[in-house]
Amino acid sequence: MNRRFLKFSLIPLTLLAALLAAYFLYPWLKTNAARTSRLLTWLRESAAHPDWAVRAGETCGDAPFQMPTSGYIGYLWGDTFKLGQRHQGLDIFGGGEPGQTPVLAAYPGYLTRLPDWKSTVVIRIPDDPLQPGRQIWLYYTHIATADGSPLIDDAFPPGTSEVFIGAGTLLGYQGNYSGDPGNPVGVHLHFSIVLDGGADETHPTGQIRNELDIRNTLDPSPYLGLVLNAGQNRGEIPLCRK
Repeated sequence: MNRRFLKFSLIPLTLLAALLAAYFLYPWLKTNAARTSRLLTWLRESAAHPDWAVRAGETCGDAPFQMPTSGYIGYLWGDTFKLGQRHQGLDIFGGGEPGQTPVLAAYPGYLTRLPDWKSTVVIRIPDDPLQPGRQIWLYYTHIATADGSPLIDDAFPPGTSEVFIGAGTLLGYQGNYSGDPGNPVGVHLHFSIVLDGGADETHPTGQIRNELDIRNTLDPSPYLGLVLNAGQNRGEIPLCRK
């Protein structure tokens, strides 16, 4: 086959592939851009948009979980910040400074904070309220200032293990810790629901799976009574409807 013909015959295929990619990516790009634009508006002037915020401790309908904090739910489960990466939970932005917006337990369970955790606690729930018999974990992070000063409540010092707490218990306050003092993440709570990795001799009560992989996490929508799945929420502000 003539090389020049082959070269030009590939152009329509390349163009078709680009058009197909644009067709499928456009809704995602449009939704992500709109979500980010609204979040930036919230961060600049949250006081002007109180109707965008959920409230800590509120329950939507008959959902089993309480809201873990107050603020605008800026990013959802399944949001994509770059191709190949999907957000594993919720980012809820209080709109204030570090140490101002309380973080609460969304459901009763057993709290652990490892000795080296500055901004994170996990809560083990032995019996998933939506799938009885399955153990799950609630993961809370960014509960520290940019320089790593913890904003976790003093009741849960480093090394806390398997302390039972009730729903609504104060865990700490929203912070902006990223692990890099020069690159704070913005004041918010990252909250996710993580599957159990099974028990063994080292972890007789089970262990939390790697939260960084979305396949190890659950869609929080049915637990909180809102459409919090980025594949289903196409730009609506997630709020409890009275």
